[in-house]
Amino acid sequence: MISDERIITQEQVGDDFHLDSNLRPKEFKDYIGQEKVKANLEIFIKAAVDRNEALDHVLLYGPPGLGKTTLAHIIAEQMDVNIHVTSGPAIERPGDLAAILTNLEEKDVLFIDEIHRLNRSVEEILYPAMEDYAIDIMVGKGASARSLRIDLSTFTLVGATTRIGNLSSPLRDRFGVVNRLDFYNRDELCQIIRRSASILGIEISEEGAKRLADSSRGTPRIANRLLKRARDYAQVKADNVITTEVAGKALEMLEVDSFGLDEIDRRLMKTIYNKFDGGPVGLDTLAAAISEEPETIEDVYEPFLLQLGFINRTPRGRVLTPAGIRYLGEKPNLDEKENEDNDFQQRLF
Repeated sequence: MISDERIITQEQVGDDFHLDSNLRPKEFKDYIGQEKVKANLEIFIKAAVDRNEALDHVLLYGPPGLGKTTLAHIIAEQMDVNIHVTSGPAIERPGDLAAILTNLEEKDVLFIDEIHRLNRSVEEILYPAMEDYAIDIMVGKGASARSLRIDLSTFTLVGATTRIGNLSSPLRDRFGVVNRLDFYNRDELCQIIRRSASILGIEISEEGAKRLADSSRGTPRIANRLLKRARDYAQVKADNVITTEVAGKALEMLEVDSFGLDEIDRRLMKTIYNKFDGGPVGLDTLAAAISEEPETIEDVYEPFLLQLGFINRTPRGRVLTPAGIRYLGEKPNLDEKENEDNDFQQRLF
C-alpha cells in the first residue's frame, strides 16, 4: 500500500517501532497532551492500587499515532505490573487467546491493539475472562464433549482501536473505562518535538519546532518522524541545527507542506477539480482516475482532508469545498479544460 511509504501516514511503518520505543514516555508527567484522559486514568489507577485490585478494563480509541500504546505501557508502569502486548489479527484461534490469558499473573495488563479485528470465536472467550476472570474450554467432541472452566488471575485488558464502531456491543460494554484520544494542538506538538529532540540529541529552535508541528497532522508519530528526517537534513546541510529555514527545506524535500499535505493529497484534490469540475465524483470513479484502491482513498487519504474541510462526502460523491479550491490556488478555465488535458496530466501525474 502506498500509505506505507508516505512520511505523513499515521500508521506505524518502517523503523517507527524502534523510534517510538526510544521516545515513549514512561510516566504520566512525561506524557504530553490528552489531559482529560490522563487525569481520569491517574485517579482510577490510584484507587485500584490503594484497594490492591486490578484496574478496570480500559478501552482507548481514536486515530492512529496518538499514543494509545504508550498509555497502555504507562498504565502497567503505574500499576507496577507486567504488560503483555498483542494485536487482534495475531490472535487467530480461541486457543491462542486462552494460552495468553492463562499465563497472566495477578493484576497484569494485557494490551490488545486493533481489538476490533478479533475473530468472533476468539472474542467470545474474552467475555467470561473479562467479567469472571475465567474461561470455558470445550473438552472432547460430539456427545462426550464437556465444558471445563479454568480460573484466571485478575488482570486488566487494555484494548486499542481506531474503529470503535466496528467493535461489537457485548465486548464494548465490558470495558469499565472508555477514553477517546483527540488530535494534538500546535503547542502540544511543539513540546513533543522539543522533548524528542532532547532525547535524540538534536538542537532545534522554537520556530523550527513550530514549523514541524504545523505539518504533523496533529499526530505525535508523524511529528517524531518529521523530526528524524529534519535531523538528517540538518546533519548534512545545516551544522546539526534545525531552524525554521532548515525545517522548511527538509519538508520541501519531503514534499510536505505547512498543512501536512503531500503530493498524493494534492493530486487527489486536483483530480476532483480539473477532471470532474470540482465534483461530485463517485469514489470508484475517483479511485480509477488516480489509480488507487477505493478503500485506500476512504481510509487513508480522505479523513485528514475532511478534517481540514477541503473536501466533502455527499450522497452523490466527493466534492471539493471552497476552502479546498483556495488551497489549490488555481482556477483553470473549465470551458478550455479539454484543450489542457495533456498539461493537467503532466502536472498531476
